[in-house]
Amino acid sequence: MFQTIINGLNNFQSLALFFARLLVAYGFYEPAINKWHDIQSVAFWFESLGIPAPLLNAYMAATTEIVGVVLLTLGLLTRYISLPLIVVMIVAILTVHLPHGFAAGDNGFEIPLYYMAFLIIFATHGAGKISIDYFLGKRE
Repeated sequence: MFQTIINGLNNFQSLALFFARLLVAYGFYEPAINKWHDIQSVAFWFESLGIPAPLLNAYMAATTEIVGVVLLTLGLLTRYISLPLIVVMIVAILTVHLPHGFAAGDNGFEIPLYYMAFLIIFATHGAGKISIDYFLGKRE
């Protein structure tokens, strides 16, 4: 019986990965659009945080996020885009959220950590069967 339950749950793996990809893509969407809307303000903010080459890093972060939204939504190059998005989350945690502790309500690192956990799952498990990756033969 236990094996039957496991086999049944395995049938939902790709659906779970699809839903998770859409959720994470949606989470990156607004921050990416906001960065592109006023990239100069983002560069000034990055400079105030001590991030080197703030304008370049603002463009890199905004580009990584918006490309991530598109690729995660489509399930295209999922493993590959997950890696730079993980880097974006690490930088966000270290420069913005860590001083505020863990709790999301205090602007802590809880939410970026959750995104990073999902991205690690995408990097290690792929996009699942409901993805362009799967249809192009990149198989999980």
